[in-house]
Amino acid sequence: MTSVFAKDNPPGSCGPNGSFLADVMTGLASSHKSLPAKYFYDATGSKLFEAICALEEYYPTRTEIGILETYANEMAAAIGDNAMVIEYGAGSMEKIRILLNVLTDPVVFVPVDISEAHLIAAARGLCLTYPDLDVQHVVADFTKPVLLPAPPRPVARRVVFFPGSTIGNFEPNQTVEILRSIGDTIGPGGGLLIGVDLQKDEDRLVRAYDDAAGVTAEFNLNLLARINRELDGDFLLERFRHVARYNRDLQRIEMHLQSLVNQAVRVASRTFNFTAGETIHTENSYKYTLAGFDDLAFRAGFRRDQHWTDEGGMFAEIFYHRTR
Repeated sequence: MTSVFAKDNPPGSCGPNGSFLADVMTGLASSHKSLPAKYFYDATGSKLFEAICALEEYYPTRTEIGILETYANEMAAAIGDNAMVIEYGAGSMEKIRILLNVLTDPVVFVPVDISEAHLIAAARGLCLTYPDLDVQHVVADFTKPVLLPAPPRPVARRVVFFPGSTIGNFEPNQTVEILRSIGDTIGPGGGLLIGVDLQKDEDRLVRAYDDAAGVTAEFNLNLLARINRELDGDFLLERFRHVARYNRDLQRIEMHLQSLVNQAVRVASRTFNFTAGETIHTENSYKYTLAGFDDLAFRAGFRRDQHWTDEGGMFAEIFYHRTR
């Protein structure tokens, strides 16, 4: 079979007249300034995130890869033969390779990501490694319904692979809505293999999101640089600093960009005022127990079949099936 590329869903969205501008304007105008984390991942941000994943402090990536490598055959059995495998937030597509090496005759692989250039490059690289695999990439925001390409032949089931604990970036009610959307995408009998970061020592969490080399800080500040590049902003990055802190009450890591001085910043044709110490809230990363995440999944119409963790219980890979 020849590897092919699907016609992209319209990226929508990230141009000056699209939702990127609207979301930035809304977030900066609110009483507690914020920016959606999904806009981290332009080409520069995607490369920086890959660098973060290689850091000693950032345990999630290597821990999840270890789980996948140890239990890949069991996961492949849960997914089953002749599946359509859809990866949300596909990124560099390194983790899916572990599963592709053991899956039996997958009908098609559909990587979904919002960063078009990064997605296309990664998909082409995957095709070189798996020349018999049908790869149909989709540029889309997976927090909204995703229009999937037609498979080249009948599939036994649709399975979403959602690694990386990305689901932790969303508020619990948003998580339920995203899981419901996944359920609509995969249909009755569909499966979901999802990575979930588990609760652990607070100091370890903070170090993972505020590394000594400053890569995460650069990643966070790149969001302001992207606004400058794409939305005619005039943020001076040296006037902001990266802040990561653990919110014990909500059991989540929060990332912020803190203004170091009183200042005014223009985006497009609008000016936003900052006081010294004021922050822009850019990301949450919720940490769950298995029972806590099962509850959210159940509300969205899923039931857990199996789960796999590392020896230290830091991270879980969970397989759910859609019940309704």
